[in-house]
Order: sequence, then structure tokens, then C-alpha cells
Amino acid sequence: MISQSTPVRPPRIASWLVELFAPGEHAGSILGDLLEEFSDLASKSDIVSARRWYWRQSATTVAHLIGPGFRITPWSTTATVVGGVLLLWFGSGLPEQAIFAVLRRYRVFENHFNTYVFFATDGITIARIIASMFVGCIVALATKGREIVATMTLGLVPCAMTGAASLVLVARGHGLILWMLPWYFADWFAIIIGGVIVREFRLLPARRHSHT
Repeated sequence: MISQSTPVRPPRIASWLVELFAPGEHAGSILGDLLEEFSDLASKSDIVSARRWYWRQSATTVAHLIGPGFRITPWSTTATVVGGVLLLWFGSGLPEQAIFAVLRRYRVFENHFNTYVFFATDGITIARIIASMFVGCIVALATKGREIVATMTLGLVPCAMTGAASLVLVARGHGLILWMLPWYFADWFAIIIGGVIVREFRLLPARRHSHT
């Protein structure tokens, strides 16, 4: 139990997740209600129990916020996700083409062989991840208030494809290289990161207003 004068703050990550998924006009009120209940619980019991409650309540709140992201404007959200899939499909080979065009233009293979090897292998993978993040930003820009839901849905496409490919490799007797697994699912994370970037940018005015 803590005194009323002791400043108590809920877990920041939990609050941040709720803010990401909440519609812009409702984020403040949702977080305000959670904070009020959290402070009341912390004053009556202890901070550890209050933080556990806040995490559970935040997870429940996020789960409830995901559904309305589709129910409110299902057709526009679906169309935007489909557009993102098409962008991923048509743009999948562009990073490789661009990198090899530069490598040939400046004759990197002849003058800097190690540099050539890096860009021809890891460089292509990194470029694809950046391209996926860029697509995530585009999808998020087109789905105001539903940025994370849309990019998570879009991210499931490469994630499902990677999972299916991994199962095929295992079924054929080829072992998976565990340290490569993060790279296999990197496109999924990159797409969501793109959505987070756009969402954070859109939240800045409201945060500035709350601190004034």
C-alpha cells in the first residue's frame, strides 16, 4: 500500500501499446480511465499488484480495439491491405535490381570484391527489409486511426509465406538454421514498424497538447 502523495505511474510500454491501437480521438479518455483505476488500486493494495492489473487490462483493451479497426471501415481497410500486398509483390525484386545496377555501374566486383559480396548478399536482405517498412508506412498513411491493425494484417502475408516455406523445408528433411529465423520474419516486423512510425508521428500533436 502506498500513500496518496507518492507519485505512481503505470507501465509505460503498456500505456504506449494502448495508445497505438486506440483511435486518435479516444486514446486520451481510455488511458485516463486506466490511470484512474490503476492509481486507486495502487493506493489500496501495492504497486506490484497494480502494475500486473494494468498489464492485464491493457492487453484486454488492445484485443478489444483490434476488432473495431475492421468493423468501422472494413472495405477501405481491406482494400488498403490488398494494395499493400500488391506493392510488396511488384516491388519485391526492385531492391535486388537497384543494388546490382549500382554494383555493375561502378564495377565494384573488380575493384572491391568484399564490398560486392556484402551488397550482393546481406545488402539485398537489408534493402528488402527497408522496402517492406516503406510499404508499411504507405499503408499506415492510408488508414488513419487504424495504422497498426492494417499493417499487422499486411504483415501476416509475408509471415504466413515464410512459415509455410519453413514447414516445407522441414517436411523435406532440410533443417532450419535457428539464427536465420529473425531474418525470415524480418519483413513482417518491418511492415509493422512502418505503421508504428506513422502512428507515432500522428500522435505528436495530441501529446504536445496534453503537456501544455
